[in-house]
Parts: sequence; structure tokens; C-alpha cells
Amino acid sequence: MSDQQQPNQLNIEITEEIAEGQYANLAILTHSHAEFVIDFVNVMPGTPKSKVKSRLIMTPQHAKRFMKALIENVGKFEQAHGEIQDLEAVEIPMNFGGPTAQA
Repeated sequence: MSDQQQPNQLNIEITEEIAEGQYANLAILTHSHAEFVIDFVNVMPGTPKSKVKSRLIMTPQHAKRFMKALIENVGKFEQAHGEIQDLEAVEIPMNFGGPTAQA
């Protein structure tokens, strides 16, 4: 059975394009009675407009599982690397101190 998949094993593939990922420094969460929507945005310094780079849509049950997994992994990260500073404690201007964008 070495070349065959185990009965309860899930085989997940990822394309090169998806594996590269998308950088996001802002997440916008909304929800309805049936689903949670998370929009990931990359806000660039000095630019007044940004586009959603990726959107995740999931059931409330999957959203809660995702939240628990994120809490667990942040805890493991902080154990290994120290506490992550909360952005609410740091004042970051929307232009990040960078130059104003021009077209």
C-alpha cells in the first residue's frame, strides 16, 4: 500500500501561481447568516486606493475552526520567537511615512 493513498488521507495539490502567495497587510471581515467573507488587501504607502488581492469565503463552522487554528499557531510562534506586538499599541499613519504616490 506504499504507492496507494491511505483510506482517510487527503491529497492536496497546489499550483505554482497559488504557491507564490499574495502579500496582504489588511484583512476585512464580513459575514452573513451562512458564510464569513475575508478580503485580503495590500495597502501601499502613500496610495489612497487599494484592491482586494484575495477573498476567502467559508461557512461559520469553518471560520471558527480557522480561528482556533490561527490562535494555536500564533501561540506556537510566540513561544518560539517572543510576543508579537499588537498594532493597536503602535500608531502607524496610513501613508506609512512614505512618499505620496503620483501617476
